[in-house]
Amino acid sequence: MKVLVVGSGGREHALCWKIAQSDEVDKIYCAPGNGGTNLVAENVDIKANDIDGLLDFAVKNNIDLTVVGPEEPLVLGIVDRFQERGLKIFGPDKSCARLEGSKSFAKSFMEKYSIPTARYRVYENYNKACEGIKEFNYPLVIKADGLCLGKGVEIVNTQEEAIKVLEDVLENRKFGKEGSKVVIEEYLDGIEASLLCFVTDNRIIPMESAKDYKKAYDGDLGPNTGGVGAFSPSPLFTESLKTRIKEEILDRIQYGLQEEGLNYNGILYVGLMIVDGSPKVLEFNVRFGDPETEVLIPRLESDIVDLFQKTIDSTLDSSDILWKKESSLTVVLTSEGYPLKYEKGFEIEGHESLNESIILFHNGTKLQENRLLTDGGRVLSVIALGNTIEEARRKVYSNINNIRFKGMFYRKDIGK
Repeated sequence: MKVLVVGSGGREHALCWKIAQSDEVDKIYCAPGNGGTNLVAENVDIKANDIDGLLDFAVKNNIDLTVVGPEEPLVLGIVDRFQERGLKIFGPDKSCARLEGSKSFAKSFMEKYSIPTARYRVYENYNKACEGIKEFNYPLVIKADGLCLGKGVEIVNTQEEAIKVLEDVLENRKFGKEGSKVVIEEYLDGIEASLLCFVTDNRIIPMESAKDYKKAYDGDLGPNTGGVGAFSPSPLFTESLKTRIKEEILDRIQYGLQEEGLNYNGILYVGLMIVDGSPKVLEFNVRFGDPETEVLIPRLESDIVDLFQKTIDSTLDSSDILWKKESSLTVVLTSEGYPLKYEKGFEIEGHESLNESIILFHNGTKLQENRLLTDGGRVLSVIALGNTIEEARRKVYSNINNIRFKGMFYRKDIGK
């Protein structure tokens, strides 16, 4: 069969890498792909948000299965468009994708179905929002409602900071129409955790757990990023916590999807904060997380194409999803200055001299005249498996110094 993977990051490279291991697959395309996906797929010069272009390509090339990586095409309705043409595609439809595409929709869904989350208010008017912040203590969280490429969330510590953020988003339209509303919510102080789930006809089947590192610098300091490291499994997920998450969160999400008349098929990422032992939902994503995918996919024993097809056909069962006992860890190598201003276009060297135990996924790279160049803030994900997280950690950090590019930066404390 022929498979099309949509996207250009480390998540998509990981998906292509795993799909290539399936006996069912003869050919993989990745649109637009990066400097690493071409090792296991044929890159196609179509942007992930070009729905017409992707649909046309899938029809002309008799694509048997399309797998959508990033959130934007899902929110734009790529699944609906492909299904209208009778094409098989993995991911939630446009109505379900609102769980990520609109933070106010997600929060109202949680409130309606008693899913534990932070107290919040939604505002479209700048002056009313400035009044609304008086209901909250500091620090507090301000979120632009729509998709802002991971940059729409601010944690503020003073009223002055809060007013400045509200002015930027609501008055100055920093995020355009994606910031036409803001969600103001209480700050949850706890331990962050990630849970990715397969969802088939609204039935939620959790994957193995992972821990993501969002802050740019060691010690969880600095600005928020898209994620600069991760490991799996997370020791936080005890059997008692898993039971609470199922009963208090997953079962209620499942009930809510049914009640709303939604038909969810694909991946649901549940971002959690564990506050004094109690799980609360920070956010939903409607696709594989990044960099969580880079540590989960190497641990997956099952044929991922089989899982995708069973999800679409509503036949997936938890017994279909098999995991390796080993732990995994990734450190993301970034461009100096990320997530703020950074330069790109620097040659990457040494990536071919890594130990055979290392898996390398490309996040932001491109090939130019047979040279591998940096092409994003997050550049490479260096991954290893080990009997313990510490063993995987040692493998990763002992290999990182083999890789070189101008301005290369990474956290030294992932999994420590």
